[in-house]
Amino acid sequence: MPRSARTKSSTGIYHIINRGANKQEIFHDDDDKIKFLDILKKYKDKTAMKVYAWCLMGNHVHFLVKEGNEEISLVMKRIGISYANYYNWKYHTNGHLFQNRFKSENVESLEYLLTVTRYIHQNPVKACIVTYPNEWKWSSCLGYYGKSVYPPYLLESGYILQQFSPIKKIAQSRFKEFNEKISNDKCLEDYEITKIRLTDDQARVEIKKCLGSYHIPQIKSLPREQRNKILRKVKQINGLSQRQAARILGISPNLLFKA
Repeated sequence: MPRSARTKSSTGIYHIINRGANKQEIFHDDDDKIKFLDILKKYKDKTAMKVYAWCLMGNHVHFLVKEGNEEISLVMKRIGISYANYYNWKYHTNGHLFQNRFKSENVESLEYLLTVTRYIHQNPVKACIVTYPNEWKWSSCLGYYGKSVYPPYLLESGYILQQFSPIKKIAQSRFKEFNEKISNDKCLEDYEITKIRLTDDQARVEIKKCLGSYHIPQIKSLPREQRNKILRKVKQINGLSQRQAARILGISPNLLFKA
């Protein structure tokens, strides 16, 4: 069955979520996140797209953007391909990195624009990674609080801040109060928020459940087919990064990525 066309937003503004295929992690270190933001900035500049908010999590990303001179679906495709090429080169992998189609919703009102902005910034709080939104440096939150964010000139905060006050300092203060208000905002609510990352001790317990009668040191010596079957189960453990699993199992990250 052919896919239905996305409904165009009358404002040109969209909340977008893109996540790794099979919920796999798409960022393994800070360099990966920096590269992704560099790519986002590149296509923002090329297409005159406005970026009102973003948040990078372990296996998914959020954007709040206004379409520029190129359709948002095409821009997202370019961003996804560029980052996947970098990822496959760096980690010596191949194939699809992102799910087949990104999720999006139209933002048709000012009220919902503010709601989505808060929802994006609170993502790491609701995932229990941080206590306050500004503690997560991989979102646009700090930019709204008057701090620097990377990369420079990516964030277009003026339009949203003006909704709180024409005076910048007052707007930032009022926005911070709004942004940190406890809420039950649900945007693209069928999307599952990433859970808290497991500690190494917790991860070992969960990994051992996947190993059956085997011990952790035995895994790298198993026949390939048998080993990969176990590794695929390990990769499905929620809250466990693949680099963390590889470290605990004593195997190459590439071995786990390719399983």
